Amino acid sequence: RRSFIKKKERLVVAPSGPGGAGSSEGATVTEDVSVPKDIDLMALPQLCFPGGLQVTNEPKEERFHFLVFTDVFGNQTHGVVVQCSVQNKTVVKEFAAKLSLVPIPPPGQLHVVFNLRPLMIVLPSREDKEHPAVDLDLHLPFLCFRSKQILQIITGILMEQRLVFFSADWARLTLVAECFMFYIHPLHWQHPYVPILSAQMLDFVMAPTAFLMGCHLNHFEEVAAETDDLILINIDDGTVSSSCSETVDLPDVPFVSAECFTKRKGLQLQHDLEVCHQGAGTDVNEMRMLRRQWQQNLNWEIKKVTLELIVNMFRDVSGHLNYEHRVFNSEEFLKTRELADLPFYRKVLETHIFHSFLKDRLNRKMDAFTRMEVNTRSETQKMKAMTDNPRRPTMQEMARKYSSDPEIRLNKRLGMSLPNLGEERHLNLLRQTSLKKTIIPESGEYTLRKCGPKRCVQSVTIRTTYILHKSFISPTTLHTTLSLFPRYFYLRGFMNTLCSKRLDALSDFQNLYKTDIEIFPTDLVKALVDSLQKDEFSQVDRRPELKRLIFKVKTDNERVLVQDDDHVKKFQLPKTHMLQEDFVKRIQESGIVKDVATIHRLFEALTVGQQKQIDPEVFRVFYTFWKETEVEAQDVHLPAEVMEHLDNNECVYKLSCSVKTNQGVGKIAMTQKRLFLLTDGRPGFIEITKFRDIKEVNISFSPFLLLRIPSLKIKCSLRKEVFEANLKSACDLWNLMVREMWAGRTMADDHKDPQYMQQALTNVLLMDAVVGCLQTQKAIFAASKLAYFDRVKHEVPVMVPKTTLETLKHKINPSLDLPAPQTVHVLLYTPGQLSYSEADGDGNPKLWCALSGGRVVVFDAASWSMQQNCVQVGSSQLNCMLGLDQDQVWIGSQDSIIYIIDTRSMSCNKQLTEHRHEVMDFALEEITSPSQTTYSCSADGTVILWDLSTLKVKKQFQLTCDRLMSIQLFNGTLWCCKDGIVELRKNGTPHRKMTLPEDLRSIPTEFSSLILFLERGQLWTSCSDSDELCLWHCEDLTKPFLRVRLQNCTGVNCMIKVKNQIWVGCSGPSPDQCRMSGKIYIVDTESHSVEKELMAHTDSVQALCSAEGRYVLSGSACQDGKIAIWKVE
Repeated sequence: RRSFIKKKERLVVAPSGPGGAGSSEGATVTEDVSVPKDIDLMALPQLCFPGGLQVTNEPKEERFHFLVFTDVFGNQTHGVVVQCSVQNKTVVKEFAAKLSLVPIPPPGQLHVVFNLRPLMIVLPSREDKEHPAVDLDLHLPFLCFRSKQILQIITGILMEQRLVFFSADWARLTLVAECFMFYIHPLHWQHPYVPILSAQMLDFVMAPTAFLMGCHLNHFEEVAAETDDLILINIDDGTVSSSCSETVDLPDVPFVSAECFTKRKGLQLQHDLEVCHQGAGTDVNEMRMLRRQWQQNLNWEIKKVTLELIVNMFRDVSGHLNYEHRVFNSEEFLKTRELADLPFYRKVLETHIFHSFLKDRLNRKMDAFTRMEVNTRSETQKMKAMTDNPRRPTMQEMARKYSSDPEIRLNKRLGMSLPNLGEERHLNLLRQTSLKKTIIPESGEYTLRKCGPKRCVQSVTIRTTYILHKSFISPTTLHTTLSLFPRYFYLRGFMNTLCSKRLDALSDFQNLYKTDIEIFPTDLVKALVDSLQKDEFSQVDRRPELKRLIFKVKTDNERVLVQDDDHVKKFQLPKTHMLQEDFVKRIQESGIVKDVATIHRLFEALTVGQQKQIDPEVFRVFYTFWKETEVEAQDVHLPAEVMEHLDNNECVYKLSCSVKTNQGVGKIAMTQKRLFLLTDGRPGFIEITKFRDIKEVNISFSPFLLLRIPSLKIKCSLRKEVFEANLKSACDLWNLMVREMWAGRTMADDHKDPQYMQQALTNVLLMDAVVGCLQTQKAIFAASKLAYFDRVKHEVPVMVPKTTLETLKHKINPSLDLPAPQTVHVLLYTPGQLSYSEADGDGNPKLWCALSGGRVVVFDAASWSMQQNCVQVGSSQLNCMLGLDQDQVWIGSQDSIIYIIDTRSMSCNKQLTEHRHEVMDFALEEITSPSQTTYSCSADGTVILWDLSTLKVKKQFQLTCDRLMSIQLFNGTLWCCKDGIVELRKNGTPHRKMTLPEDLRSIPTEFSSLILFLERGQLWTSCSDSDELCLWHCEDLTKPFLRVRLQNCTGVNCMIKVKNQIWVGCSGPSPDQCRMSGKIYIVDTESHSVEKELMAHTDSVQALCSAEGRYVLSGSACQDGKIAIWKVE
């Protein structure tokens, strides 16, 4: 084989002569920088002249076409081929060399513009790290194909077929193929991709694997005759056919997704029609810019339409994923699809493209798909996301399913998937302003003068570095482009690298690392560190920030990285006996239930009277019965006259056989809210009772000949007549189920926690499956093991105090998607933002909740629905949070890092690493200048003052202490809570110090929190192992002047001021004195007395925060793990 790579020519030294003297001169030829390095260009001449070489005396018009090279790792290199007649090859060569030196901008809202007289060229940036840069006309396929053909091509790509594009224009092949690669984003084609095949390469289409290739239209018949099962796409005629027939045997795109795609209106594909009302311009650059803006807007519309197509196809995938065990239950997913759509999904689910997509979903990737899926959820989907109930159709879905009007059915289903109009307004704003953030080197016009490549590199890099420096020091830039600073660091770092200024480049990349980690070039920084010389290492020792960066790079290199198993597994029934731990894993993988405690009770139920292990056959029968019950629920058809009596979100979870009752003959139906009788004959609705209205449930026996027939009796508080049903052999099971639902409803109402009802419903369905699985005399006894709430109601009745009931508004569970509850370490409320559109969701107030392991859960504080179930920031415990500028949330972690979350994208792309120990607290300084500042402190006593506009350290000082717990800022004075409480001067030196009262020094305790009342001249303190609040005079910190005793309190964990009240979160004994419970004391600041004692948590209260003075939110430790929402009087 012959390689077409041009080898680098190095300094050639002549051999030594007889006298040992060699020639001192050598032939030095510079490297050909116009040829990319390390790319095998063996077939380049064939790709440059795919139609063959032609010799002619007549000049021809210039022609362009485009090449894509893909290596074995999937990395792509794009090239452009220009066929033209030139007099001076050197000019073209130097032009290409200089063009390759123009820096490509990083992802974000920063573009690079450079001048090539008389034109101004714009290099666009990518929207984000995962999204490719769009610098082509995405509407080209819409001009070539109808919507039906576009959907066929997308289907062929998603099903990994063998596709061949044809056109008489070589340029058209790559452009159209690339457009389809954009259309399937965020899915990625992972097979051979050769948009242009020369005549000598036609045998490539014989490859047995999936591929996407392109050929000249002249070879259409030849390729079609080569092999079967090819999908032939004629770009020029707009047709899609098969190599064995004129039609394509591919499943149709799911009906709803296809209708949503084809019914889209408003795409203006002709630029002339768009500007026909405008006058003709004379400025070429202005006309090009207007054309570019039109194309950019159209590209944005097309990307939205195609992304919506992908979202509609795979929206429900996340509902069948088990994140802990990385399992996708494909069988259950297919059962939820329409019958006509099954051929499409069966093929797509087996592809590499979809497997890679599943990996991203299991990794909770926050990409464009996830954002659109969340923003376009219907109210029903949002409600389902808040609950962990088994899948059953709601009344609304049932009405839609059995509607006689197909147009109404379609419109309702399409309406669920359409993006909110408010989102479009918001994105239009971004779209119109995206070209304003550009680097335009006004004095950097590149002339094609003769110079060596090295001199060209120096000229371009020096000029670009100068422009970047001007951008940094520009007064307007400092106040308006905080998000652009990382991009400036990125570009300047690359320029310094080209200039061999390695330390300056590392300094830029260090600043980039803490301002936007998403675009941090890890590989380049590692290479820079490896190339440092000895004298440069000595300079590094004098620059602490570079020492930290180099230490991190070397640590990452030396660390043995254990690759996590990211394989996506399919659920399979077990084949061996299971002990309890393995049984828990199998049940979670199956998607039946996640809660570990519930699975433990299920294990006890299935192993009653036998060895404590589950037989695989028992598991199979149980799983089959559970799934059959789900299928039966999908087939329940209630008449419209019945459904109108039920709420839209109600589901029928259990339906009995026809039984005789004192209300007539019919079937007893159970929803999550009520029992009702579906009468036989002419279907009718008779409400038996709502679960909250039940007064008594029991079984009575009626004599019949020599038998005693059991019947279920239900007494309702709203009716005098007792409902009685002759359920025969099912009587015991219905008795268990109704009593459990009744107990769950009672506890949910008493504790204002709807999850109790959801858990009771899960218990009931598990009882039904256990009885159906076991089919023995012990089945009812086994099912009774799952009657958790009924047992709690009778064995350990917990009366909720009246004060608690009056003050408690609601409870929510941040650990809903987790197998076990987690501790709520920190709570943060951020107010709503009027600058957002109403439908954007981001404009609503939010509740941020920090759980264990670096997990942050975000609730919409307007509806208390979960908005983000996992924003991951590191893997350590989180200690503090601070909301800034409505666009950022700062989070301090035990791993010594401050993580900064962008509240719009819900992603963490900034990190501050100046602290050496765990970050404990923040204190925001009042705005006194254009640049706002905030303090942060770490456990080792380090206090840092940050400039929020630049994220740079303005001041830093060190306190001497064993452990610094918190800091607070009062009227410009900094107070620190450590082994004592210290008031600091502005330079960081201690001014006054307050120590523990004498009676507390004998016990191992410390200050846990403090509140300063400047208007009263008082300081309130609490201790972690004391049941007292101490009040101090600000002028006399020697001893407290008053103490407030908290009855039945074992220690104070947190304390906040709300209006004229102090809310105190504590630990205390539970009413049965067997465990710890959480208590909240409300202390009046005027009378210094406890007004209320609230008890709604079954574990200690760990966090408190205020929601604009209207509500107080409390979070508890892992035995409870709930968040309580309290009304403030």
